[in-house]
Amino acid sequence: VVHLSNLDRTDTWLKYRAGLCEGCIATCCTMPAEVKLADLVRMEVVDAFEAEAEPAKQIARRLDKAGVIEHFNFKTSTFTLARRANGDCVFLDAKSRRCTIYDKRPNTCRNHPQVGPRPGYCAYRMK
Repeated sequence: VVHLSNLDRTDTWLKYRAGLCEGCIATCCTMPAEVKLADLVRMEVVDAFEAEAEPAKQIARRLDKAGVIEHFNFKTSTFTLARRANGDCVFLDAKSRRCTIYDKRPNTCRNHPQVGPRPGYCAYRMK
């Protein structure tokens, strides 16, 4: 049975279990990833000094120009990571379908699928 979750319909998502990611095309890495400044420091796209010294708005402007983020929410100080035209996160390797910054990935990604549109479920799509 081939399982094709619909990213926009969480009722089609599979209950998460260990090992599920191994056979998936990284569908979760096509969802908008909202991150905080501390995540960007861990990801090494913002250094700690810059994070303390520069206004978030200025950092957002630089990261937008660099193609790292696609949006900055001033009210919540939340950055949305950039995605390619096909929807993939810019940090997802197109061939391997693996995160290129896995050890430094943001909390949004670390906590998925425990936290997200449907906690405990993921938009699994078989490779």
